[in-house]
This record gives sequence, C-alpha cells and structure tokens, in this order.
Amino acid sequence: MILQVNGVHFRYKSRKVLNDINFSVNKGEILAIMGPNGVGKSTLLKCMDMILKPSVGAVLVDSADISKMPKQEIAKNIGYVAQRGDVSRMTVFDAVLLGRKPHIGLTVSENDYKIVDAALKRFGLEDMQLRSIDELSGGELQKVCICRAIAQEPGVLLLDEPTSSLDLHNQLEILNIIKNVTAGHNTATVLTMHDMNLALRFADKFVFMKDGEIRDACNAQGVTPEIIENIYGVKVHLEYFKGMPYVIPV
Repeated sequence: MILQVNGVHFRYKSRKVLNDINFSVNKGEILAIMGPNGVGKSTLLKCMDMILKPSVGAVLVDSADISKMPKQEIAKNIGYVAQRGDVSRMTVFDAVLLGRKPHIGLTVSENDYKIVDAALKRFGLEDMQLRSIDELSGGELQKVCICRAIAQEPGVLLLDEPTSSLDLHNQLEILNIIKNVTAGHNTATVLTMHDMNLALRFADKFVFMKDGEIRDACNAQGVTPEIIENIYGVKVHLEYFKGMPYVIPV
C-alpha cells in the first residue's frame, strides 16, 4: 500500500464539502473517483496534494503524513494535474522540464533531460516541444500537463478529469499511457472522471461519492447498475461486449 486517505474532512468556511473520506491505493493500481458535479471530487484531490489542508484527517504516502512534509518533498512524492492547466509564455519542452524541478539541484542534469525527452516521445509531443504553450489547443495543453506530471516521476499521480478536453483518440492514448506508467513504475494513480465506460475500461478500483461522502467503494468487477443509479439517479443496464463492461442508460 502506498497511499492512504484516513478520515479526511474539509470545509469551505461554514460549508462542509468532504465528510470522513477513507480509502487506500496500492502501487500499480488506478482508482477512479466517480460522482456528480459538485460532490467534492476536485476538492478531495487538492486535499491529497496539500493544496487545501483537511480540517480533520490525514493523507499518508508510504506511511508518512504529507502534511508534515516540506513542499519540495510533497512534489517528489505526488504529481497533481488540475482540470485546467496554467497558460504562460514558455515552450512545451520547458513546461515538461518543470516536472523535474523537485529533483533538480544547482543545475539540470543530463538524466533530467533524458527523462523529459522520453516523456515527450511517449506523449507524441516531440514535434511541438519548441511551441509556446499559450498557442496550444485545450487538448494539447492537457497532454503537456499530464506529460509534465509523469516526468516528475512521483509515487502517487493525481489527475482531475484528465480526458475532459480530449477527443476519443487522445482519450484512449492518454489513458493507455497512464495505465502503462502506473503498472510499469509502481505508481498509485487516483483520477476523477465522468465517463463511466472509460473508467470501467481502465480503472482497477472505484470510489463513488455523493454529497461529500463515499457511498460505495469496490473493484471494477463490483460496479453494479444499482450503485450507478444510487449515485447518479439514472437507471442503466450493464452489458458486456468482447469481455468489456459498458453502461447503457435505460
């Protein structure tokens, strides 16, 4: 086990957003956090990276409480990608190189450059590495942000709706890369998604949230039409095609 979320609560002033959140993720696993808009999924990811500090509870990485870590140490252990990446006047190469910042000493090493080059090639970004990121489409920028997080080589990867700006081809490409990185680098990946069928295709474990709480948690084989109806208020069928599950609204 690499990641534990233990009894996390969070409030925005007087409004309770998260209530007693508990789950764990092992190395090599992808956990999908599912639920309607506004249930606290993005807030939870920010609490897991200490962008927001939980009012109660702890987030542990390899049994260490990240609230007690310096920011640079958190960045070595956790890579976080928001729904919308920051846009500034820098090249794609420099944006991905920023992922190495927690590991860089006085100068950028040859190994840092090799890791960035490999990440750019993995995401098919080598031909645009000298383009400015403020000239990119939303989907291209999303790929750059995920590429930067993977170049960071974290033990835990947090992705907030990583496929929201991508077309079908790029959705499948990015999720395949994430799955391969998670398995190949013994990373624990937590992502939020709205596309249930994509989540069922790529995630190993599921947490279903509603009203700031976890209502169900299971592995991919444990997802049922009843769980989906309870969370989203929509009746569905769960059908299989060539061994893959698909959610079909009634």
